[in-house]
Amino acid sequence: MLKRRAPSLPGGMVRRDPVFRAIAICLFTIGAVVMLLPVWYAAAIASMTEDGRLTLFSVPGPGLIVTIAGVLADPSVQRQLFNSLIMAVGITAAKIAVSLTAGFAIVYFRFRGRNLAFWAIFFSLMLPVEVRIVPTYAVAADPLGPLVAGLRLLGIEIGLSPSLLDTHAGLILPLIASATATFLYRQVFLSVPGELVEAARIDGAGPLRFLRDIALPLAAPATAALTVILFVYGWNQYLWPLLITTDERMATVVMGVARTLPSDNAETRWGLTMGRALVAMAPPVILVILLQRRLVAGLTDVGK
Repeated sequence: MLKRRAPSLPGGMVRRDPVFRAIAICLFTIGAVVMLLPVWYAAAIASMTEDGRLTLFSVPGPGLIVTIAGVLADPSVQRQLFNSLIMAVGITAAKIAVSLTAGFAIVYFRFRGRNLAFWAIFFSLMLPVEVRIVPTYAVAADPLGPLVAGLRLLGIEIGLSPSLLDTHAGLILPLIASATATFLYRQVFLSVPGELVEAARIDGAGPLRFLRDIALPLAAPATAALTVILFVYGWNQYLWPLLITTDERMATVVMGVARTLPSDNAETRWGLTMGRALVAMAPPVILVILLQRRLVAGLTDVGK
């Protein structure tokens, strides 16, 4: 019967120190409690009655199921969940498609300015959406504005003025560029042995066939990890949907949680707020739990 080898430390030593093991378990337990305690209290608050009070030893009760069922039965919440799902899936798919092809082109195509293009993408990490929010909004509000202005200088007038405001495309398209994902795919493709690339070239494989038959399967672990990370990123977006949407039907579930908090001096219905927060939290948490092994494998394989 095969046995798993214990992880070794530098120098070939195997760590079997019970004190070290006890310290590691204690640190892990403390970290888990710190992360899960807010969720525990959110569930406890959501299960309380209107006159209930939160204490240090409060536990979730049967009222939690009633609160969650009431939240899920709300048509506005159902619409918000649908919008969040469309946004998260769209951002995930588009980011992976753009980053995969960009990383593939940077590694396997020789063209002038290739390194400049990569570093331009890499430096965009310093410009998150919060920094470029105003110009991004201007482009989304009038995506054909530069074209119309250029044609007007030539004496050509066109009556097109489309807008991405209050649309699913407006929620997705401005967020599809990802320097992190491009860098990750670049590292994956750089790790492909040169002999494999040469063998594919001798076999007559073109760029698309090489991408489909060799590059994509090799990048599958990284793609699985990115799927989880990017889905959570898209689902948790708040600032951009808040800015680009004015129609209540286009609100996301994260926006819906914030809107349960009154803007005046009215009393907050904390049970409803925490119930919506738990519902908004559930899809990304479920996805991470289901794909946690692929997430860890994808991130560790990239570093090899």
